[in-house]
Amino acid sequence: MWEGQNGSEMRSCGGGIQSNPQMEAKPDDDALLSDFLSSLIDYTPTIPDELTEYYLGRSGFQCPDLTVTRLVSVATQKFIGEIASDALQLCKLKQSAPTKDKRDKQIKDKRFVLTTEDLSVALREYGVNIKRNEYFVDNPTAGLTPVAKDKIDD
Repeated sequence: MWEGQNGSEMRSCGGGIQSNPQMEAKPDDDALLSDFLSSLIDYTPTIPDELTEYYLGRSGFQCPDLTVTRLVSVATQKFIGEIASDALQLCKLKQSAPTKDKRDKQIKDKRFVLTTEDLSVALREYGVNIKRNEYFVDNPTAGLTPVAKDKIDD
């Protein structure tokens, strides 16, 4: 494997030399990438730079370049947006499913509620498994401090 005259990668294959068109960089692609990366400097992402830098630092990644931080923020924003969109589609499918109870048919409320079940199904598609904590309460004062229990008893 060596570099050809036009800068493309050349491979020897079966006695002949062939150019690998996948390795040739198109000038349009490079210009688009450069424009995109330079536009990240002026862009204010939904996820703040400080939050992105904090989690990048916790994972062991340190980079002083603001462009890289903004690129991670944009990718994270896209990921969260796709998950929320998938969960919304699941919620719409559940509400459009035929119901057996006639009272439910009379309610035509178009509000959608993000439930843990819909979110966990959407996240599972992306390889993230979540479980809801189960809370068991024996009585209304379970989990309260002794001072708060005394106030309730009075």
